[in-house]
Amino acid sequence: MGKPRASGDVRTGALASGSGGATAPLLPRNDRKADAKVQGGSLFMVLLSTAVAVCGAFEFGTCVGYSAPTQSGIERELGLSMAEFAIFGSVLTIGAMIGAVTSGRLADSLGRKMTMRIAAIICVFGWLSIHFAKGATMLYFGRTLLGFCTGVLSYVVPVFIAEIAPKDLRGGLATSNQLLIVCGSSTTYITGALVTWRNLVLVGIVPSVLLLVGLLFIPESPRWLAQAGREEEFHASLQRLRGENADISEEAIEIKEYIESLQSFPRARIQDLFLSRNIYAVIVGVGLMIFQQLGGINGVGFYASFIFSSAGFSGKLGTILIGIVQIPITLLGAFLMDRSGRRVLLMVSASGTFLGCFLAGISFYLKAHGLFLEWVPALALSGILV
Repeated sequence: MGKPRASGDVRTGALASGSGGATAPLLPRNDRKADAKVQGGSLFMVLLSTAVAVCGAFEFGTCVGYSAPTQSGIERELGLSMAEFAIFGSVLTIGAMIGAVTSGRLADSLGRKMTMRIAAIICVFGWLSIHFAKGATMLYFGRTLLGFCTGVLSYVVPVFIAEIAPKDLRGGLATSNQLLIVCGSSTTYITGALVTWRNLVLVGIVPSVLLLVGLLFIPESPRWLAQAGREEEFHASLQRLRGENADISEEAIEIKEYIESLQSFPRARIQDLFLSRNIYAVIVGVGLMIFQQLGGINGVGFYASFIFSSAGFSGKLGTILIGIVQIPITLLGAFLMDRSGRRVLLMVSASGTFLGCFLAGISFYLKAHGLFLEWVPALALSGILV
């Protein structure tokens, strides 16, 4: 589920400066040996902090992927109708909208770590609500809580990663967020075909617990600490991330100057989006997000097992295949992003999405009219995998 994050990213400068990762780190150029030592010493804490944060991305993926392999089990055990299960699948997006709206304010006022901690705790309660559910109400409540968490995590995780990463690693580490989202959904698809829907809850609880525990051992975002005016903690956090022997003076000055420059700008208003100098970028950005959602990928993801079964193909096997296909394709996209350009990838992806939807639609059209029925399962499978 794509969420608009422009305002928060502009305020923090987190994503705007980390698209390509081609800029050299802000360390003295005349000391290459010290540079290598610092990089080796600091890399562990940066990687550990990123690994902890992407537990939130993995959690996001498990929330999105949970409904697909569990539909038949939940409907059978709890006696839910198709319409009731459709509500269960869809309320995730309602919670996500609430989480997305509040995520920026939470992250700016409480800090990146505390925001992730709150989201992880709410996630645990959401999963437990689903695990112990005896009817639709508890399912809806738990799923809405999970949606709120995905909305929050979809914002704060990539912002935190971008703010702690050195410039030369920022682009690569930022792609780990999307990769772990896909890994989470793929793990849920595959595991859900093998275990009951109540046991599948454990796949969602584990990353939440790992996130909660891991946050105890990593520093807060130095950029947020500087923005909050916590000077001593800011320097301590930056020192931990860059290495005990690293000279952080230049980077610390750069961060503080950048934050001061942001604070000197006039406060942006909603009306500013509609000014002539901004409207083209707004239309393109918002249009991409809207059409991505209207393309139907969430509908396919939420109800993949039922779609496969309706087409005469094994629902369990279909969801397993989706899980297997997603990860290598995401890796390929991350590899090509800086080499082929965003626009080319968007055009190829949009064309592929159209082809996949067309094939899946044709399969059900043929089934409804009793034509070429032997082709229906293969067309549906091909369309969804595309």
